[in-house]
Amino acid sequence: MINARQVIESGTSILFVTLDSLRYDVARAAMHGGATPSLARLLPGGQWEERRTPGTFTLPAHIAFFSGFLPKLPLPKQPPRLWECRPPAFKEVGPSTFVFDAPNLLAGLAQHGYRTACVGGVTYFSRETPLGSVLPDMFDEDHWRPEFCSPHPDSTRHQVNQALEIAEEHHGPLFLFVNVSATHVPHGHYLGESTDTWQSQYAALAYADQHLGHLIRALSKDKSWLVIMCADHGDAFGEDGYSGRGIAHPTVMNVPFAAMLLHR
Repeated sequence: MINARQVIESGTSILFVTLDSLRYDVARAAMHGGATPSLARLLPGGQWEERRTPGTFTLPAHIAFFSGFLPKLPLPKQPPRLWECRPPAFKEVGPSTFVFDAPNLLAGLAQHGYRTACVGGVTYFSRETPLGSVLPDMFDEDHWRPEFCSPHPDSTRHQVNQALEIAEEHHGPLFLFVNVSATHVPHGHYLGESTDTWQSQYAALAYADQHLGHLIRALSKDKSWLVIMCADHGDAFGEDGYSGRGIAHPTVMNVPFAAMLLHR
């Protein structure tokens, strides 16, 4: 079990990666099929955990994540939360949970000397609209360029290069967030197709794998990191007649999750 309170109080840097729209069954199949060898070497036991997202599309899911509500196990009893906003007086919080006395995690980490940086992917991080500024406004610094977005076939490489540049420039405690867009529609281009399918999301994840492996290996080469990876939600590709996200369907609600403490 990860003691997030101890990790954060020690000033250990944090990498939080969301694989936008990635379904759990796609992530699991890619792992079992050998399509994500970098992640297989990094994830605990070489496997994803199956969890349930608190939001059915990007905005509410990330608002929940940054408020302390990460995806939950599909079980009646839950492990201690990694982080949580200071609760009302009547509620007790376990000693391993980092409790922040702030309206969101980013502000809470800043109180502990962390710099918070966002490498956006989908347009909710683009600042192209007022709504697209809500999530970036939570960070000390944010970065988004068109080549970070899913229509670009090499988006993850560009995002990883940006993330490594941030990490190289900042040597104190860092909360580095990357919203990987490759697994978000459109991803049919990874199979040379114009439509998005379960198979093309699988191919998108296989593409992103090598770059995510490079990111994590490079970051943890010289310092310790707490690494959290998950999807914000999934996508339906025609199951039971449903397509897309924003619906309470198992293909949308079931997401992959992993957390690991990597020591230098």
